[in-house]
Amino acid sequence: MTNTNNFDLSVVIVNYNVVNFLEQCLNSVFAASQHLRIEVFVVDNNSVDGSVALVKEKFPTVRLVANTENVGFSKANNQAIHLSTARYVLLLNPDTVVEQDTFDKCVAYMDAHPNTGGLGVRMLDGKGRFLPESKRGLPTPAVSFYKIFGLSKLFPKSKKFGTYHLGFLDEHQIHEVDVLSGAFMLMRSETLDKVGLLDEAFFMYGEDIDLSYRIQLGGYSNVYFPETKIIHYKGESTKKGSLNYVFVFYNAMVIFAKKHFSARYASIFSLAIHMAIYLRASASIGKRVVSRLSWPLIDASISYGLLYLLAQQWQQHQIQFPEWAYTWLSPAYVSIWVFSTWIFGLYDRGTRVQQIWKSTFLGTITILVAYALFPKEWQFSRLFILLGAVGFLATFYLTRSAKELLTKGRIDFGKLPKKRFGIVANPEEFERIAGLLQATYPEIEQIHQISVSALPENASEQLEDIIRVHQLNEMIFSAQDVGASKIIQYMADTATLDLEYKIAQPNASYLIGSSSIDQAGAYYNIHFDALQLPANKRIKRLLDLILASIFLLLTPLIFWYFQKPKRFVKNICQVLLGRYSFVGVKPHTDAIRKGKLCILQPKLNKEQPTELQAFIYTKSYTPWHDLTSVWKQLGQLDNEPH
Repeated sequence: MTNTNNFDLSVVIVNYNVVNFLEQCLNSVFAASQHLRIEVFVVDNNSVDGSVALVKEKFPTVRLVANTENVGFSKANNQAIHLSTARYVLLLNPDTVVEQDTFDKCVAYMDAHPNTGGLGVRMLDGKGRFLPESKRGLPTPAVSFYKIFGLSKLFPKSKKFGTYHLGFLDEHQIHEVDVLSGAFMLMRSETLDKVGLLDEAFFMYGEDIDLSYRIQLGGYSNVYFPETKIIHYKGESTKKGSLNYVFVFYNAMVIFAKKHFSARYASIFSLAIHMAIYLRASASIGKRVVSRLSWPLIDASISYGLLYLLAQQWQQHQIQFPEWAYTWLSPAYVSIWVFSTWIFGLYDRGTRVQQIWKSTFLGTITILVAYALFPKEWQFSRLFILLGAVGFLATFYLTRSAKELLTKGRIDFGKLPKKRFGIVANPEEFERIAGLLQATYPEIEQIHQISVSALPENASEQLEDIIRVHQLNEMIFSAQDVGASKIIQYMADTATLDLEYKIAQPNASYLIGSSSIDQAGAYYNIHFDALQLPANKRIKRLLDLILASIFLLLTPLIFWYFQKPKRFVKNICQVLLGRYSFVGVKPHTDAIRKGKLCILQPKLNKEQPTELQAFIYTKSYTPWHDLTSVWKQLGQLDNEPH
């Protein structure tokens, strides 16, 4: 770090595959940089979503560090801090939005309180609710025990059990605290010179706790400063419910304990943490297994029960039904229907249940084709198969209807909810945002314009009245017409209402927001990518496996057709292993992640640029396109993958 004090503030943003959040964050950072000398760093940890290109194109004044690998949060921040020249350094997450006066207020407070080494602010989630990690206590063994085993959640206001999030301290008052959040962590450069930078032993998580503690050991105080607010769409770069999160987070706590606690305390803490890891990991695995297998098991059990009862009726009427069909054929039929349902994505959240007709039809056709190949003694009844298919359909609809009635009090079969949007924008921007909504969300009941010029200075109460009168369930703010400070204040003031919020950036084709602190950010994006839907990924992979298996079986017959037969066999084997796909787009585009190569390109239209063709292919992906492409470009299967 070069302390020439050319700037008042160095803002350091470490980014990893959150390009839309990064753009929104940078817009808010530059809007808040009007009264101070500020330099902005973006350190990109080898993102594959176009983040580097975005920064270069839209934010040319940003000092960009483009890593060729993911070096972790601590090392990436240190890379920028070493280059910084300001009096203060701010570590800022890319999934944040700051108010226009956030930097002014924070720097003014730090200037007035020279013993303050680090400062954090009041953070709100994507629904305007206070994030308790805005202020935290030191995770001593006792504090960590209360947190790990849920006592801090049960007694958040207790001085004994609620120390982890300091729930007994008023969230609206300035307090000295032990730990600041790495999502917004403002520090003096001289403090960092004295106590050191982030410890790179922490790849992700725990580095803010370690640095906060060292700031205190260096004779400085850490301050929670709620006189300004930010939005933090917590969890955009990581999945909080994943096993990887559990292991990385708790292992970071072990590193901290071994570094700062006595050997006796550290060993006790390490034992408790490892117990917590296994408990949380087991709970996470159990929850995931139950979540993923519950509906398939329900469908399979009821459907098999129906086939069993049908077989009993068959036997009672002296209709031929072999005993071994109970053991083999009925379970096989049910498995095919369930597998087809999974392939079509009906066990994925948000999938339209109307797909059950297609999936059941495909499963039934598969069974009937196999049935035609069975030995004669196995072919006892096609009617049994057809009635089984009807039973599977009935099972699906009846169980989902019961769930809808129990959870929602109505039956809508998982349709997208009807949305009543309120758009806070001036007329021109309102038309643009409304058009984007109509192009990306199919179930719109109303779009209500809320003119910025018609809102008074303190408009929160009036806005709440508008929301109630028009029964709005989603609010969208134009960042071009409404400043970040007002947006954040509106969200905070209406946080008790059951609302979702999005922010529309100028000239952007997306609206970005988040419904919960544990949910990755949700957005409406006009550049919708059908190939990224889980069901389409599965269908594409299944199609690759089927085609590769057919080609492999036919190799002795078609070996002569190719000029490079060994290359052909190698390509087919690589497809079977999942390393290649028969049809795709070039690796530098977003449809197939880096390292996921392809043998064939989509059929090219010479009048269209390659990037446009890639966009069209991924936006409107269908298996039929892949089949026709393979057929038309069969002779290229022995080419080098590209």
